Amino acid sequence: MPATAQNMSFGADNFYRSENVTLQPITIQTQFNTTVAGNLFTPNNLARNSTSPAIVVSHPMGAVKEQSANLYATKLAEQGFVTVSIDMPFWGGSAGEPRNAVAPELYAEAFSATVDYLGGQSFVDRERIGGLGICGSGSFAVATASMYDMGAAARDGLQKAQSVEQRKEIITSAAQQRWVEAAGGETEYTGGTTHELTEDTPAVQREFYDYYRTPRGEFTPEGSSPNLTTHPTLTSMVKFMNFYPFNDIETISPRPMLFISGDQAHSREFSEAAYAQAGEPKELVWVPGAGHVDLYDRVELIPFGKLTQFFQENLV
Repeated sequence: MPATAQNMSFGADNFYRSENVTLQPITIQTQFNTTVAGNLFTPNNLARNSTSPAIVVSHPMGAVKEQSANLYATKLAEQGFVTVSIDMPFWGGSAGEPRNAVAPELYAEAFSATVDYLGGQSFVDRERIGGLGICGSGSFAVATASMYDMGAAARDGLQKAQSVEQRKEIITSAAQQRWVEAAGGETEYTGGTTHELTEDTPAVQREFYDYYRTPRGEFTPEGSSPNLTTHPTLTSMVKFMNFYPFNDIETISPRPMLFISGDQAHSREFSEAAYAQAGEPKELVWVPGAGHVDLYDRVELIPFGKLTQFFQENLV
């Protein structure tokens, strides 16, 4: 689907709220003595004298929980699940300096700490907690939508378009920037979504622009700036090059895995690779006509029915 300025087709509804779900901001303590900001979503008809299944939901890489994660968490809470959307460390309301840093180990701990939090709630069954990751967060979850393997993307680019020499140039730039910052210089940011469209803007960037740079999905966290949103720091982004989320993915079995991708998504290679390496039971669902970012917020395309079925069968 070609992106245009604020394309609201197919029910784009990033900031959806439900009258049947209660939202409560929470703070979660990690084992690294840092804090993760989250939103707890509970169905209004939740039976608090019994225990219910729960799901941790995290946002796309470079985003915050208010972008896509809250939507998924709300929709699943409408189906009876207790859900928590989280900000990854260094992003949004979660702790960590410098802002927008990349730290895969701490990202994984954010999921684990949220499971700890949910398992401590009297109305949650700690044996029935699942995880849902959108885009880059799919590297840390058993159910994914528009998955990105951030390690492969950093090392090789999309469709392996980045050469080893180009990779080395990026590493050299990051190493030089470390000297600058060690001497007290300003932090340099990289990647992320362009702030202005030109005739030469690639289609993938146009797709992200339509979500992150228009009212459709734009959100600037408190204390940040629109100029910094989506952009990780240069010196930390290279850490993804040593990140291999699919290593030993088969050992997750016999716990089930679900991969959801648009059949037009530029990122579909990552879902295909993860599915190929995962053990049974596993399922790969293609959403006809959908691109990568379409599954962030287009509620008429996102297969919430499939997600509900997956979690009901495996958590309830």
